Amino acid sequence: MTARAIMIQGTGSDVGKSLIVAGLCRVFARRGLAVRPFKPQNMSNNAAVTPDGGEIGRAQALQARAAGVAPSVHMNPVLLKPQSETGSQIVVQGRMVGQAAARDYQAWKPRLLASVLESFAHLTAEADLVIVEGAGSASEVNLRRGDIANMGFARAAGVPVILLGDIDRGGVIASLVGTRAVIDPEDAAMIRGFLVNRFRGDPSLFAEGMETIARATGWPSLGLIPHFPQAARLPAEDVLGLSGSQARSGTCTVAVPVLPRIANFDDLDPLRAEPGVSVVLVRPGEPIPAAADLVLLPGSKTTIDDLVFLRAEGWDVDIHAHVRRGGRVLGLCGGYQMLGRRIADPQGIEGAPRSVPGLGLLDVETVMTAQKRLQAVTGVSLPDAVPFAGYEMHVGETTGPDTARPLIRLADGRRDGAASADGRVFGTYVHGLFADDRQRAAWLARLGTESSGEAYEAGIETVLDALGRHIAAHVDCDRVLALAS
Repeated sequence: MTARAIMIQGTGSDVGKSLIVAGLCRVFARRGLAVRPFKPQNMSNNAAVTPDGGEIGRAQALQARAAGVAPSVHMNPVLLKPQSETGSQIVVQGRMVGQAAARDYQAWKPRLLASVLESFAHLTAEADLVIVEGAGSASEVNLRRGDIANMGFARAAGVPVILLGDIDRGGVIASLVGTRAVIDPEDAAMIRGFLVNRFRGDPSLFAEGMETIARATGWPSLGLIPHFPQAARLPAEDVLGLSGSQARSGTCTVAVPVLPRIANFDDLDPLRAEPGVSVVLVRPGEPIPAAADLVLLPGSKTTIDDLVFLRAEGWDVDIHAHVRRGGRVLGLCGGYQMLGRRIADPQGIEGAPRSVPGLGLLDVETVMTAQKRLQAVTGVSLPDAVPFAGYEMHVGETTGPDTARPLIRLADGRRDGAASADGRVFGTYVHGLFADDRQRAAWLARLGTESSGEAYEAGIETVLDALGRHIAAHVDCDRVLALAS
């Protein structure tokens, strides 16, 4: 079996490509087709562990869920995990293969294309339809040479393209028509239609706009998609999806310092969905609120750099004051490492080799190691024996006296994490704890708040179903399928 394929490219970043692909996956899966999502190259520190032992962008894991299949490393063969403003870790088919500055990465692309096409062939061999997501903007002609994410892939694999614009940010007519004007004519010939996303108001008022785009580009309209507010309940692909803090009164307050290389921040989503919880995202220049019930230090792609940033913001002073007042602190993965006495990176895993003091709230030390642990896990939290399902995705080994009070007992018998002697500071390498309804309820009970009792994972399915209906109502899906080749 060889699948048909269609590719959704965008006029820019954050125009809704990931969401539209997820919606199309749900639409065609509900029609009985074997559907697979695919993104040749992604850039995100919000990653997911796959059953085949690797990592991919969180958006592709969500799209796989929309398609009703398990995520695979082949759905996102090249994942770039930013470590600085100009450099990233490179993950190929689920495994880290190196690091490169943005300029140096251009030399990697030709050899990465082979892996991209190999993964694409793997998916087309097992599916009826592959829905491909582009990256960034299709009009970045300065990056066209050696491209593997947009038109470079589309032409190499012979996949037709639908171009997506976002009316919510303004200038959608110019974005779509301008893309047609600047890209190579042979690239433009790959585009078979366009979509306009995030429309608000009376669609008849933009009918002339849709006609203008079609006339100026020669591409047919495939749909005007209204804003889908429930998208806020789905895991975001990158830090742009971290919207503002919730203003809820009379609730449990969880304060989260937003670090430059924050990773796996979908750990916060289940808490943000709780009506009794106010998640305060503390931005640079803002203090950690004194009234917080819990300070949560999230995961980080570059733990030492983010710890240095945390200190520069004065958040270390706020956190120590919070603990002195009797507040609780939870560190997840990189946040756990920050809570210890010291973090050492002798091999330069996350940058230059160095060793820095930690926050000293847990009597542990971490040494970064080259081996990365990537796996789904189950177990119970200690000492309350509440079950959980989550995942590990980290480098580094943490040891020290406070690990004698582990937070987690895994099903394979390992102990994970640490707790302070006074039981107010905790750390663990396990992600996804709050997505487990049992664990979320237990943590909220510790903070004196009752869980809503809603099933978080079931809620994601409900939103994906609603997204599928939304796409089916506003996109000419029959024509999309007919365009796939």
